[in-house]
Amino acid sequence: MSTTSAPAVPVAAPSAPARREVPRSVRRKRFLVAVADHSLLIAAAIAFVFPVLFMLLTALMTSDQALSTKLWPEPFQWGNFAEVFDRAPMLRYGLNTLIYAGLATLFMLLSSIPVAYALARLRWKGRDAVFLLVLVAMMLPPQVTIVPLYVMWAQLDLVGTLWPLIVPNWFGDAFSIFLLRQFFMTIPQPYLDSARVDGCGELRILLSVVLRLAKPAIAAVALFMFLLTFSDFFGPLLYAGDDEAHWTLSVGLAQFRTLHQVQWSLTMAATILVIAPVIVLFFFAQKAFVEGVTLTGVKE
Repeated sequence: MSTTSAPAVPVAAPSAPARREVPRSVRRKRFLVAVADHSLLIAAAIAFVFPVLFMLLTALMTSDQALSTKLWPEPFQWGNFAEVFDRAPMLRYGLNTLIYAGLATLFMLLSSIPVAYALARLRWKGRDAVFLLVLVAMMLPPQVTIVPLYVMWAQLDLVGTLWPLIVPNWFGDAFSIFLLRQFFMTIPQPYLDSARVDGCGELRILLSVVLRLAKPAIAAVALFMFLLTFSDFFGPLLYAGDDEAHWTLSVGLAQFRTLHQVQWSLTMAATILVIAPVIVLFFFAQKAFVEGVTLTGVKE
């Protein structure tokens, strides 16, 4: 005797509970609490953003409106930015700045990474004494050695160019060596021992293992050096101040302000053009910058 099974009755899936609407008074209270909790950060953000906003609004004004009681440009003078390039060779200044900052950063990395690795992972006589010298070099103000260095570069007939600022980076940077050394010491030792078992030498270990694990720290020191040299004013003014063909953006901006000190709209427009690359670079590289700084000095 055959039996037929009853058709399955579809069971409705339990409906998701309806989302309760938060009362308006509760939302307002939460907002006020959040503002109170972050009041110091909000105040600091306003303090940093307001000068940049003021420069941008002034750069879009006419000469009569700049530094007047008006806070909003009427109308917007977008041509001020193009006029800056007509009044000064900003492209040449920018190219000189990129050459200076780019070569200095590249030379610093090529020289500082091997030194930091030797101080962090190799055992050799006098290592602690050399590291002490690096710390002393970090604490030594650059103005202390500027006179003998200037005499040396003058005897080499390099004063009037940017090479006296670029060449010393072949010999490393004390702060970069210190930062990289602290990061290299956080790399687990078994990784290096495994590479040695496989027959890798120290140079192969540095290139194949250490550099791959130390990308955040390398990016951080590279960003530090690039921003430092990009905004450097004292060095280019000292060595290339007499030759306009080798001026950087910082020196060119100072001279531009001297020539157009009455035209504040043009001065602010030139300032915005100079700081814009730095702001854009930091926004794109801030993740690597923060990661490299926070991981440095943390031992596992």
